[in-house]
Amino acid sequence: MSRLVSRLSHFPETIFATMTTLAVERGAVNLGQGFPDEDGPRSMLEEAVRQIRAGNNQYPPGRGFAGLRAAVAADRRRSYGHSLDPATEVLVTVGATEAISATVLALVEPGSEVVVIEPYYDAYAAAVALAGATLVPVPLLLDAGSDTGWRLDHAALRAAVGANTAMIIINTPHNPTGHVFGADDLEVVADLARRHDLLVLADEVYEKLLYDGRRHSPIALLPGMRERTVTVSSAAKCLNVTGWKTGWAMSTPEIIDAVTKAKQFLTFVGVGHVQPAVAHALENEQAWMERLRGDMQRRRDLLMEGLDRAGFDVKACAGGYFVIADAGPLGVTDATDFCTGDLIDRGVVGIPVSAFATSGDSGHLDPLVRFAFCKREDLIRDAVARLV
Repeated sequence: MSRLVSRLSHFPETIFATMTTLAVERGAVNLGQGFPDEDGPRSMLEEAVRQIRAGNNQYPPGRGFAGLRAAVAADRRRSYGHSLDPATEVLVTVGATEAISATVLALVEPGSEVVVIEPYYDAYAAAVALAGATLVPVPLLLDAGSDTGWRLDHAALRAAVGANTAMIIINTPHNPTGHVFGADDLEVVADLARRHDLLVLADEVYEKLLYDGRRHSPIALLPGMRERTVTVSSAAKCLNVTGWKTGWAMSTPEIIDAVTKAKQFLTFVGVGHVQPAVAHALENEQAWMERLRGDMQRRRDLLMEGLDRAGFDVKACAGGYFVIADAGPLGVTDATDFCTGDLIDRGVVGIPVSAFATSGDSGHLDPLVRFAFCKREDLIRDAVARLV
């Protein structure tokens, strides 16, 4: 008999673990899990090694080293004019995922509701379940007329907010779709938060990876939103160090105090020696991060062109790591069967977009596959050659 608590009983092994295992077993090109296969800036890596050799191998301060918190605050100010006190308004976490979980656990009471945009990063649902709250999904709809390929259903979002709503989680650039929330989307979320006295958790881990001239717009900068927004980001995506698990949460002192109370009993502290290295990169490797954005845009274009030649209906991608491709023109109605069958047989791993949804109104996602382009160009070309 299973001993697993009921609130987690409906969570299977993550689709990422399943598909990565298949990739290894079958020798397939893994365009499923979103991690890069090239390291971040050399100076950052060397600083991490120097920190180890210099003895930075014990517990760091609970909120993270002051140097990293200062570098995070300086980067936000430089990039967006977002002013933060690094001593009281920045918390270093074990990746963005811990920041998300700690935020939900600290700020959402059991029995409350949390609104998310579907499809969504699967950690949101787990964090909400652990908090004893209820997930309320709102659809992101395919829209061929949009320059991002997707459209937030504003009416459905307004209808989803009720007396029990405690928080709205938004993610822009969006995983898995690559949608970037526009000014109108952010204002609708902000208006709901202000009128209903809600918190907003803004997952901005792909903030440096917007394409075709777009620039990121933090919702925390909108009127009345600073005091009700927790912004989460990470070194993983902007510096190619997903394995360092170094992220941060940013908000008012009162909110960061609350999130810290939950975080300290999850992992206590983050990894010490990588924090000064990340701080060094945020302060000195802005040009490297801008080159990364250009590299990712070229890889996005390479993959989209290849998937189009392979017969997929490829959706627009405005930011992030992923391209969504509709396998319907190939006769596919169920992307899960396709990804674990014909696609892996061809030697390529993708992720069915339906894995990012739990509502009963997500049938439009069934034939969609998410492919990661945060890989070397030669690997993307290999994957395309196997499909065309």
